Amino acid sequence: MEKDRGRRARGISTNLVFAAVLAWLVVGCGAVIVKAQEGASQEKIFFNAKVFTGNPDDPYAEAVAIRGEKIIAVGNLAEVEKSADAGVERVDLQGKSLFPGFIDSHSHSIDGGLNLISADATDKVDKLEQLPAFVAWAKKSGRGMRGDIIEVLGLPLEFWSHTDVLNKDLSTGAYEKQCVVLRGMDGHTSWANRAMLARAGITSEFLKTLSTAQRGYYGIDKSGQPNGFLVDAGTEKIEPLLAKYTPQQLLAAGRAAVQYEYSLGITAWLDPLAADYVLQAYKMLADHGELNSEVVAFPQVFAKDTEAELAGVQKTREEYKDVPHLHITGVKVFADGVVEFPSQTAYLSKPYRNTGRNAELLFDPKKFAELCIEANKEGLIVHVHAIGDGAVTAALDGIEAARKADGNLELPDELTHEQFVQPSDFHRFRELNVISALQMFWADASTDTIDIIKPYIDPEIYKWQYPARSILDNGGIISGASDWPVSTANVFKAIYQAETRRGPKGVLDPPQDMPRVAMFYAYTRNSAKAMNMLDSIGTIAPGKRADLVLLDRDVLTASPEKMRDTKVVWTMVAGKVVWKER
Repeated sequence: MEKDRGRRARGISTNLVFAAVLAWLVVGCGAVIVKAQEGASQEKIFFNAKVFTGNPDDPYAEAVAIRGEKIIAVGNLAEVEKSADAGVERVDLQGKSLFPGFIDSHSHSIDGGLNLISADATDKVDKLEQLPAFVAWAKKSGRGMRGDIIEVLGLPLEFWSHTDVLNKDLSTGAYEKQCVVLRGMDGHTSWANRAMLARAGITSEFLKTLSTAQRGYYGIDKSGQPNGFLVDAGTEKIEPLLAKYTPQQLLAAGRAAVQYEYSLGITAWLDPLAADYVLQAYKMLADHGELNSEVVAFPQVFAKDTEAELAGVQKTREEYKDVPHLHITGVKVFADGVVEFPSQTAYLSKPYRNTGRNAELLFDPKKFAELCIEANKEGLIVHVHAIGDGAVTAALDGIEAARKADGNLELPDELTHEQFVQPSDFHRFRELNVISALQMFWADASTDTIDIIKPYIDPEIYKWQYPARSILDNGGIISGASDWPVSTANVFKAIYQAETRRGPKGVLDPPQDMPRVAMFYAYTRNSAKAMNMLDSIGTIAPGKRADLVLLDRDVLTASPEKMRDTKVVWTMVAGKVVWKER
C-alpha cells in the first residue's frame, strides 16, 4: 500500500501554483520503473505530455508507460523508454496534460443516471414562470412519469418560498386530480400538490398528530393546512406511492451515469447512499461487463441499533461480494439535514433566528459513538452527512470515541458537506484523520448561500461557510466531491469555485479560497484515500491501474476561467480508452 511520505497536500501553498509552471518545464530526474514480464500484453508510451502524477514527492513528469491494465513507468522519456519492449507503441500527446483519472468521493451516480433519463429541470428551469410548461412536457414525454404520478427533479430551492404560486399553477385545473411531486436540487426537499398530499394522507388532521419537531418537516400555511413543502422525513409518506424503477430503467441509468462520469474524466467514485436499487444497478452493469471503474458503495445506517444495523451491512457485503469492481466497505450516516430557508433541518450550535428553535441531531451521540467504534473494528469506514456546525462537532466526537477505543488512525472516516464548521473543530480533522469530502462547487456568493441562509442563522456561524482553506491550513485532508446529481460532477467547475468563490453576488469569504494544486490532489490521491484504495488508484505510479485522463490544456497554469472550460480529450480505465472527445 502506498504510504504518505513527505509533505501532505496541506503543505502546498499558493506559491506552488507558480512552482508548477516551472515544474512543467523541468521534469524529475528519472523514471520509476517495474521490470517487464514475459508474455505481457501490448505496451504504450505516452510522451511529450505535461504529466501530473498526484504524488506529492514527485508530482510532475513528461512520459508514462503502460502495459495492459497497469502503469509500468513514469518520469522523463529516456528513462521511461528503458522499461518498454522494442516494439512499444509511442503516443505523442502534443504537450497536453495527462492526469490520474479523477475520483469523486461523494457521487450518487445511479441517482444521477436516473436524472439523466428522467425529467430533470437542472439548467432548464430557473424561474417559476417556466415551471408549468416543463411539468406539462414531463407528462407528455413520459420522462417524468412514476406510474401515474408526475415527478420533476432538480428545481431551485428558492421555489419553496412560493408555495402559493406552486399551488395555483399545479393544484388546480388540469392538475386538480393529477398527482405531482417536485424535487429540489439539494436532494432533501420536495413539494407535492394537493392531489398528491391527499393520496399520501398528509392532511391538517395528520399534522396535528405530530410533535413540534416532526411538524418541522412539513410546510404549513396560516390556516394549519399543508402547503405541499416537504423536507427529509416529510417525504416518507410520499416515497412508497411512486412506482419502483424497473430493471431496464436501472440498467439504462447505470449506463448513462458511467458515460457521464467518463466524459468528465472521472474513473472511480464513492456512492454514499447505496440502497438496494443502487446496488442492483451496479450488479447489472457488472453482469453486462460494463462496470470497469472502481466503485465504493456505502449503505445507510441510523445509529439506533448498532449490532443489527452492522449485521445487515455485512449481509449486503456477502450478497454483492462477487461483483467485480464493487466494494461495500463503509456505512453512511446522516447527522442532520439542510440549512436553507424554509427547510432549516441542519443542526447548528445556536438556534435559527427566525424561529428560536434548532433542528434535530439525527442520532443520539452515545449511540453514534458506539456505531463508530464497532464499524471501525469491522474495518468499515464511517461517512457522515453533516451540514450544520453542531452536526460537524457531534460527528467528530463520535469518530474521536472510535479512535480512542482502538487507536485506528488508518481507516479514513469522513465527513461530507460541512457547510458550517466551528473554528475549534478545524484541527480535529487532522488529529482524528477524518477526511473532509467537500462540494466546493457550492462555495459561491449566490441566493443559496446568502439570501436564504444569512438572515436566519447566527452571524458567528455564518462567517465560517464552506471553510475549506481553514481545514486545509490546519492539516486536514480535503477530497474532491460533487454530490451529483445535486450539482454537476464537473471537476473543473468545482475547482474554479474552490479557487475563486465567485458568484452572481460577489465573492463568498475570499480568505477561504483553495490553491488549485491542492484541489487536483483532492480529486486524485485524496479521493483514493477516501475510498481506501490508494494502493491501486489515485496517482500515476508503477503497479497502479492505468486510469488516466488527457486534458486539452495546461490546467495548472491557465487562468481560472480558462481552466474552468477544460475539455477532456480521452478517458482511460484500466488501460482502455472508454471515452473520447468527438
